[in-house]
Amino acid sequence: MYDIEPNPLCHDSCHVPSSTGGTNKVDRPQRVPVAPSTPGLDTVGHIHSIETCGAVDGPGLRYVLFLSGCPLRCLYCHNPDAQGKPRGESRTAGEAIEEVRRYRNFIKRGGLTISGGEPLMQSEFVHAVFHAAKADGIHTTLDTSGFVGDRASDELLADTDLVLLDIKSSDPDTYRRTTGVALQGTLDFAKRLDRIQKPTWVRFVLVPGLTDAEANIRGVAQFTAGLQNVERVEVLPFHKMGESKYAKLGMKYELSDTQEPTDEEVARCRHFFADYGVQAH
Repeated sequence: MYDIEPNPLCHDSCHVPSSTGGTNKVDRPQRVPVAPSTPGLDTVGHIHSIETCGAVDGPGLRYVLFLSGCPLRCLYCHNPDAQGKPRGESRTAGEAIEEVRRYRNFIKRGGLTISGGEPLMQSEFVHAVFHAAKADGIHTTLDTSGFVGDRASDELLADTDLVLLDIKSSDPDTYRRTTGVALQGTLDFAKRLDRIQKPTWVRFVLVPGLTDAEANIRGVAQFTAGLQNVERVEVLPFHKMGESKYAKLGMKYELSDTQEPTDEEVARCRHFFADYGVQAH
């Protein structure tokens, strides 16, 4: 069973959280012709779930397409069933973009976000959908850890209006403990986005006892301060919304005894970013 919501009347239940405030301006992308190098609309992708009126995955209200497949094993992952190789419901890029078009009136001040899992595990599918979206004047956002950023072609990034980049730690040991993989791929991808001046939002998840060490936070803040393309930084408090899924999958949830950060702890984290001239939300 996949969390796919085909009801185009979803605007009755949509809301805009404080992380965006509904005030972020979305520049409308130019229409572009289909390039011969773009993967075709018959490219198949594996879908984990869909949120038709997302309000936390980029500016404005957004159609959020969550893809299956992820090489990371984040301890706080809220979609553990998306880990591993891509699997689940399959759709062509053409079918996916047709569904997005049904919500065009609701997302006209937002757009389309492709998330996961790790969407770059299915980079050709992402590219095909984004290219079609750009041709329709729909704002495109890629939500990624950056770990497999080398799978994002220059052409895919050209069809991406905004990148949400999760920098989960600055300390390599903490990063591996948190995700099960190495840090360097994320840093390399962040630097590449900076070189091409691709608009980016950096997101950092604050987990007490895991990512909340002062040196770790300051490392993320210092690295972010050195990037010229970052438009926004978000400190995301750890939550346990996905914990129940672990039990259903027969997986151990290692953070079951971890408490969500207090308001004071979140404010402390934002203060460390401010020390480097970075305003964190």
